[in-house]
Parts: sequence; C-alpha cells; structure tokens
Amino acid sequence: MKKTNKGLTRRDLLRSAAGAAVAGMAGASVFGQERRWENPDVPSATDPAKRRASARRAKVILVRDQEVLDSARQLRPDVLSRMLDDAVMTLLGETKPEAAWGRVVRPSDIVGVKSNEWRFLPTPPALEDAIRQRVAGAGVKKERIGIDDRGVLDDPLFQQATALINVRPLRTHHWSGVGSCIKNYIMFSPSPPAWHDDSCANLAGLWGLPAVKGKTRLNILVMLTPLFHGKGPHHFQAKYTWEYKGLIVGTDPVAVDATGVRILDAKRKDFFGQEEPFTTSPKHIQVAEEKYHLGVADPTRIDVQKLGWMDGALI
Repeated sequence: MKKTNKGLTRRDLLRSAAGAAVAGMAGASVFGQERRWENPDVPSATDPAKRRASARRAKVILVRDQEVLDSARQLRPDVLSRMLDDAVMTLLGETKPEAAWGRVVRPSDIVGVKSNEWRFLPTPPALEDAIRQRVAGAGVKKERIGIDDRGVLDDPLFQQATALINVRPLRTHHWSGVGSCIKNYIMFSPSPPAWHDDSCANLAGLWGLPAVKGKTRLNILVMLTPLFHGKGPHHFQAKYTWEYKGLIVGTDPVAVDATGVRILDAKRKDFFGQEEPFTTSPKHIQVAEEKYHLGVADPTRIDVQKLGWMDGALI
C-alpha cells in the first residue's frame, strides 16, 4: 500500500547470540566480543580517527506507557502521540513538542516518512499521523510530506526528499535476524534481494545510497507488540508477540537497533526459559558500526534514557 502526501569469518565478527543476555549484563556488546577484524578500507586501531570512533557514544530514548493499548490490544492514539513527543523532546533537550520537532525538520524541507507495511505488524497509522502532524506543525507544507514503504523508489516526493524519518516495528526476520531501522531502507534499493547475502551483513550500505545518504533526521523503532520469534520467511504467530508498549527513538539507527535487539534477546530467554539464539544472527548491526561507521552498536557506549512505565522493561 503506497502512501504519498500524506576473509572474515562469522565467529570473528560476531559471537553467537546464545550468550547475548549474559554479555549485556557484563557490559559487553550484545553481539559478542569476538568481533576484532581489520578492513583494508577502515583506518587501523592505531589511527587517531579510529580511536575517536571507538570512543563515540550514542543516546536513545526508551519510552513506555501502560495505557497505550487497551484490554483488546487496540491502540490509543492520544497516548501514542504523547509518547512520541516525550521521546523527541527528551532526545533533543527541549521542553515543548513544537521546539523539538522544529529541530528535526525545517519549513524548507521535503520530508519522506519511511514506514513499513508488513501486513502482520505494520507501522501503526496513528503513529504515521502523529509524525505527519508534528512535521506540518514545524512549518512543512502538507504537500511536501510523504509516507511510503515499498513504493519509495517511484515516489516523486521521496525522489526529491531532503529529510527522512525512519519508523517501523521491531520483529525477528528470516534473512537478517531482525527487521528494524537499518533494514527498513532496503526498499530504496532497486534489488532488495541483492542485500540478503551473509545474513544481510552489509545492510548499512543502504545508508550510502543517494536517496538516503545524510538525510535521516530521526529513527523510531516501534515496540508496542514486538515479534520476538519466527520460523521462516514471513512467519507470524501472535503468541510470539507481547505487549511491551514502547518506542525507541534516536538519531543513531545502529544504537536504536542494538537496544531493540537486547530487549528481544532478553524476551527470548524469558519465554523459552534458556538462552535461545536468533535463528539468523542480526550481525548486520555490529557490521554497521565496525565496517560502515554508521553508529554505535556497543551497549556500553549507548546511553538509554528511560521514560514512563518500566515494569518488565528487560533492559
């Protein structure tokens, strides 16, 4: 549904997710510690620029509200909108939503909201509407705001976009381990399957495509009812979702995704009663930091600021 206007080894890169929860508690990366490797295109560890990158930190906001879903799992749009505003204000250090969103976009921008329409767990329309309203409230004309997923390559607005807002639900994924913010840009590629090699390890390369590079202002990972387990392509069973009732928001897509994966990993351990590795390792998140320098994957360098209801936060 289109909505417009509106040698490196696997072990070297990533330890099995079986020890992820333990590693997280010990302050290690959720993706494991056996990830030291040298890429000829990346400065060596003795290079000052490399050292600065390794010291880089990221900030993400985790906001939850017990009332965002009713007893029938129906969304309460007003609560969701408030959660979004609270997250953006806290992220940017503002006390009013208008001021915060005025720092996300400018009136001169053409804004594409990259959504996700997977039929079992789509981006909630109420969240799309809340984003659209706030972007318009920041002075962007309605005709310069578009929302789309699978049609972005053919959407004239996205072809001209100067700013992107990236929003999608978190779920396990057959090819990439998880479907989250980094992967959400795969539809900007003329050939999405071309990115499936090696557990989709190089998904961060999508962020260098001309339609994307340097344009993303905000990443929103929807954690209302995440899918924490799947058995194959496009598999969905409601029993593998739960009412987490949250959003993870940040400017760093790697940090946002890494935080979401830590929560999914903890939920899998809780549900199965033991360490349960992802069927496919979400190693593309670590690769996004180490090879592409897209952001921060190491949880010891991600500051997670929590807002609201935190019972069962798992992080």
